[in-house]
Amino acid sequence: MKIVLSGTDSLGFWFAQNEELYDRAVTIHTTFVPFREYSRLLKIDDIDEYIRYGGTLKAGETNFENSDANAFDASFRTDESTRRYIDTAIAQNIQHSLKCYDRGNHFRNLIDLYKKDELTNAINRIIEDMNQAFTVDVITRDFKSSDLSSAKDLLRREKDETKRTDFLDSFDANEVTKKLMEILKIRNKERQAIEIEDVHVKEITEYLKALDLLEIVYTENIPISNKKQERIIFTQSGMRFCQAQVLVYSLMQDEVFGSLTGELRDIITDKILEDVRGRMLEDIVFLETKRAYGSKRNVFKLKFASGEFDMVIQDKTKKQCEIFEIKHSKELFPAQYRHINDEEKISLTEAQFGKVVRRCVLYRGESEMLENGVEYKNVEEFLKGLK
Repeated sequence: MKIVLSGTDSLGFWFAQNEELYDRAVTIHTTFVPFREYSRLLKIDDIDEYIRYGGTLKAGETNFENSDANAFDASFRTDESTRRYIDTAIAQNIQHSLKCYDRGNHFRNLIDLYKKDELTNAINRIIEDMNQAFTVDVITRDFKSSDLSSAKDLLRREKDETKRTDFLDSFDANEVTKKLMEILKIRNKERQAIEIEDVHVKEITEYLKALDLLEIVYTENIPISNKKQERIIFTQSGMRFCQAQVLVYSLMQDEVFGSLTGELRDIITDKILEDVRGRMLEDIVFLETKRAYGSKRNVFKLKFASGEFDMVIQDKTKKQCEIFEIKHSKELFPAQYRHINDEEKISLTEAQFGKVVRRCVLYRGESEMLENGVEYKNVEEFLKGLK
């Protein structure tokens, strides 16, 4: 006899699987909605819409054809709606399950926060801090890096004359980055209304993972190291983007930043948000590819002493692999594939992970194959092709 149980108490099911239903239950998660399902059900093929609102099927569920309704009904339309989602769909879920499980004796180190009615705020804080760390990482990794040269190149060659500019050629990214970091750190300290200890973060992160809201993934390094780098991917892309967007727009409240010209402020904030979308696109592609292949393929990011492959798909049985760059761009230019076309990096990869049989750039433009063997693949086509 097979029994189907369904409901929104995800953590309750997780507890049951570790107790009464141990080794007798199969879980089908519906928390995570991949792009292909989002596109199929809501008729939305734009990856940027998925980045902005993705994670639930609330957007458009009552009116598939009305784009205004989609935006208004989205769970992650504003900072307020995002916080409401975290409070109701996440924090209350966790607390309800902990209260009902084992007669409330499983709160562990979270019991004091629960008794003081501070657990909801703590969960919110930890999610926000994770997203803030993500945003700061984007700024330090992308805004200061040589990737800024890509933005310079694109702005110089912009088809729209009103947007074409060589401003970034004389732009001091280091000073602006320093200022952004100062503002974000100050904002972080001001939010600390209660004391959150490492053990609280660890336990809440464990429950968020059980709810299928985040996945912890690792990056391989060449030369190979036993210490792998860890990063957290949120399965609710809209929640991450909305909170990152709020952080970026909070910069506008700073007096010094606000004294810059409107054009300069727009260039800086647009650049940061574009980098946030780019990093989120990497995470979305990585997460969906990893889950699609399961244990059949090894999916990882690969870092070298200089540069990295955004994604590697390794087939251990055939001793071969595919290497990818992931770009949030509709434009095509050689700098995008410089790493996956680097013979030294390819040689180091083949020595460790198998023959490289595909070199591919995933981007938002049209799919095509270059004469040098580098493939350009539309990222929406790629994601919808994952099974």
